[in-house]
Amino acid sequence: MAAKPTEPGKLVISLDFELYWGVRDQQTLQQYGANILGVRRAIPAMLGLFQKFGLRVTWATVGLLFFRKKEDMLAHLPAVRPEYADPKLSPYLAMDEVGPDEEHDPYYFGQSLIDQIRAVPGQEMATHTFCHYYCLERGQTPESFRADLEAAVRVAREQGVELRSLVFPRNQYNAAYLDICRELGITSYRGNEQSWIYEARNEEEQTLYKRGARLLDAYLNLSGHHCHSLQDIARSGQPYNIPASRFLRPWSGRLQPLEGLRVRRMLAAMEHAAKHGLIYHLWWHPHNFGANLEQNMAVLRRLAEHFQHLQQRYGMESVSMRDIADRLQQEAH
Repeated sequence: MAAKPTEPGKLVISLDFELYWGVRDQQTLQQYGANILGVRRAIPAMLGLFQKFGLRVTWATVGLLFFRKKEDMLAHLPAVRPEYADPKLSPYLAMDEVGPDEEHDPYYFGQSLIDQIRAVPGQEMATHTFCHYYCLERGQTPESFRADLEAAVRVAREQGVELRSLVFPRNQYNAAYLDICRELGITSYRGNEQSWIYEARNEEEQTLYKRGARLLDAYLNLSGHHCHSLQDIARSGQPYNIPASRFLRPWSGRLQPLEGLRVRRMLAAMEHAAKHGLIYHLWWHPHNFGANLEQNMAVLRRLAEHFQHLQQRYGMESVSMRDIADRLQQEAH
């Protein structure tokens, strides 16, 4: 049996839970409406697998999902809101579209799903900001970001949840806002992969070239494994940057001939982390599993089984983002 590293490798899983709040236009709704509705099948399936394999998962959840009724949602909206140069980015312009409650409008309400997540041991409720806030878009300000995060913290606290981890929507990491995060109790956030391919940028700065490079990197190791040590994360200071390692892309029938490459890319990186006592941070959206659920769950099961193998062979651990931050805070005192 191979010798175990001094520090066990760790698997971190974080999910960006947003429903329709993250896809704010009719064209996207036409393309992904089935995926969004499919979340109500995907989340129970994922929770069952997480529980079976003992996987601790961070669910970065949009604050607007923490409601059962529209009247409660409206009562909790922040007074200061982002005034994006592109008004289509603002979810507040869609309030007239929102139905009266979750039963009548499954696109905008997620309280029943949040209840399911909280009922499973090891699941961390984190924040994806209150309104799926875009931290790099023109027109938003530190003042509106603070008001947004305060609203997210407040509604979660009313339901007995203390938010400690944050995932920036569309991975628009903004270092200027970390002090605000710290002041409001956030102890960790998910940073981007450390490669020019994954640098934080707004939508205007996205290019087909970089999108293509990210797609190719999902199948071929262009940018490395993106595994990190606890020492690296500790040096980032609080809130701790727990960088992403890999986006778990949804299964694609069009790209099915390359499926073996995609899966092996992730398995190899997990093994690298386990052998060297590093952290591998996998992430995706629940709506990525909303279509082709059977195929996507088969991939997730293979990853979970590989984790179980690495756990038995190298002592690999499953931890949430909060687990890592709590440990580093304890060691700092």
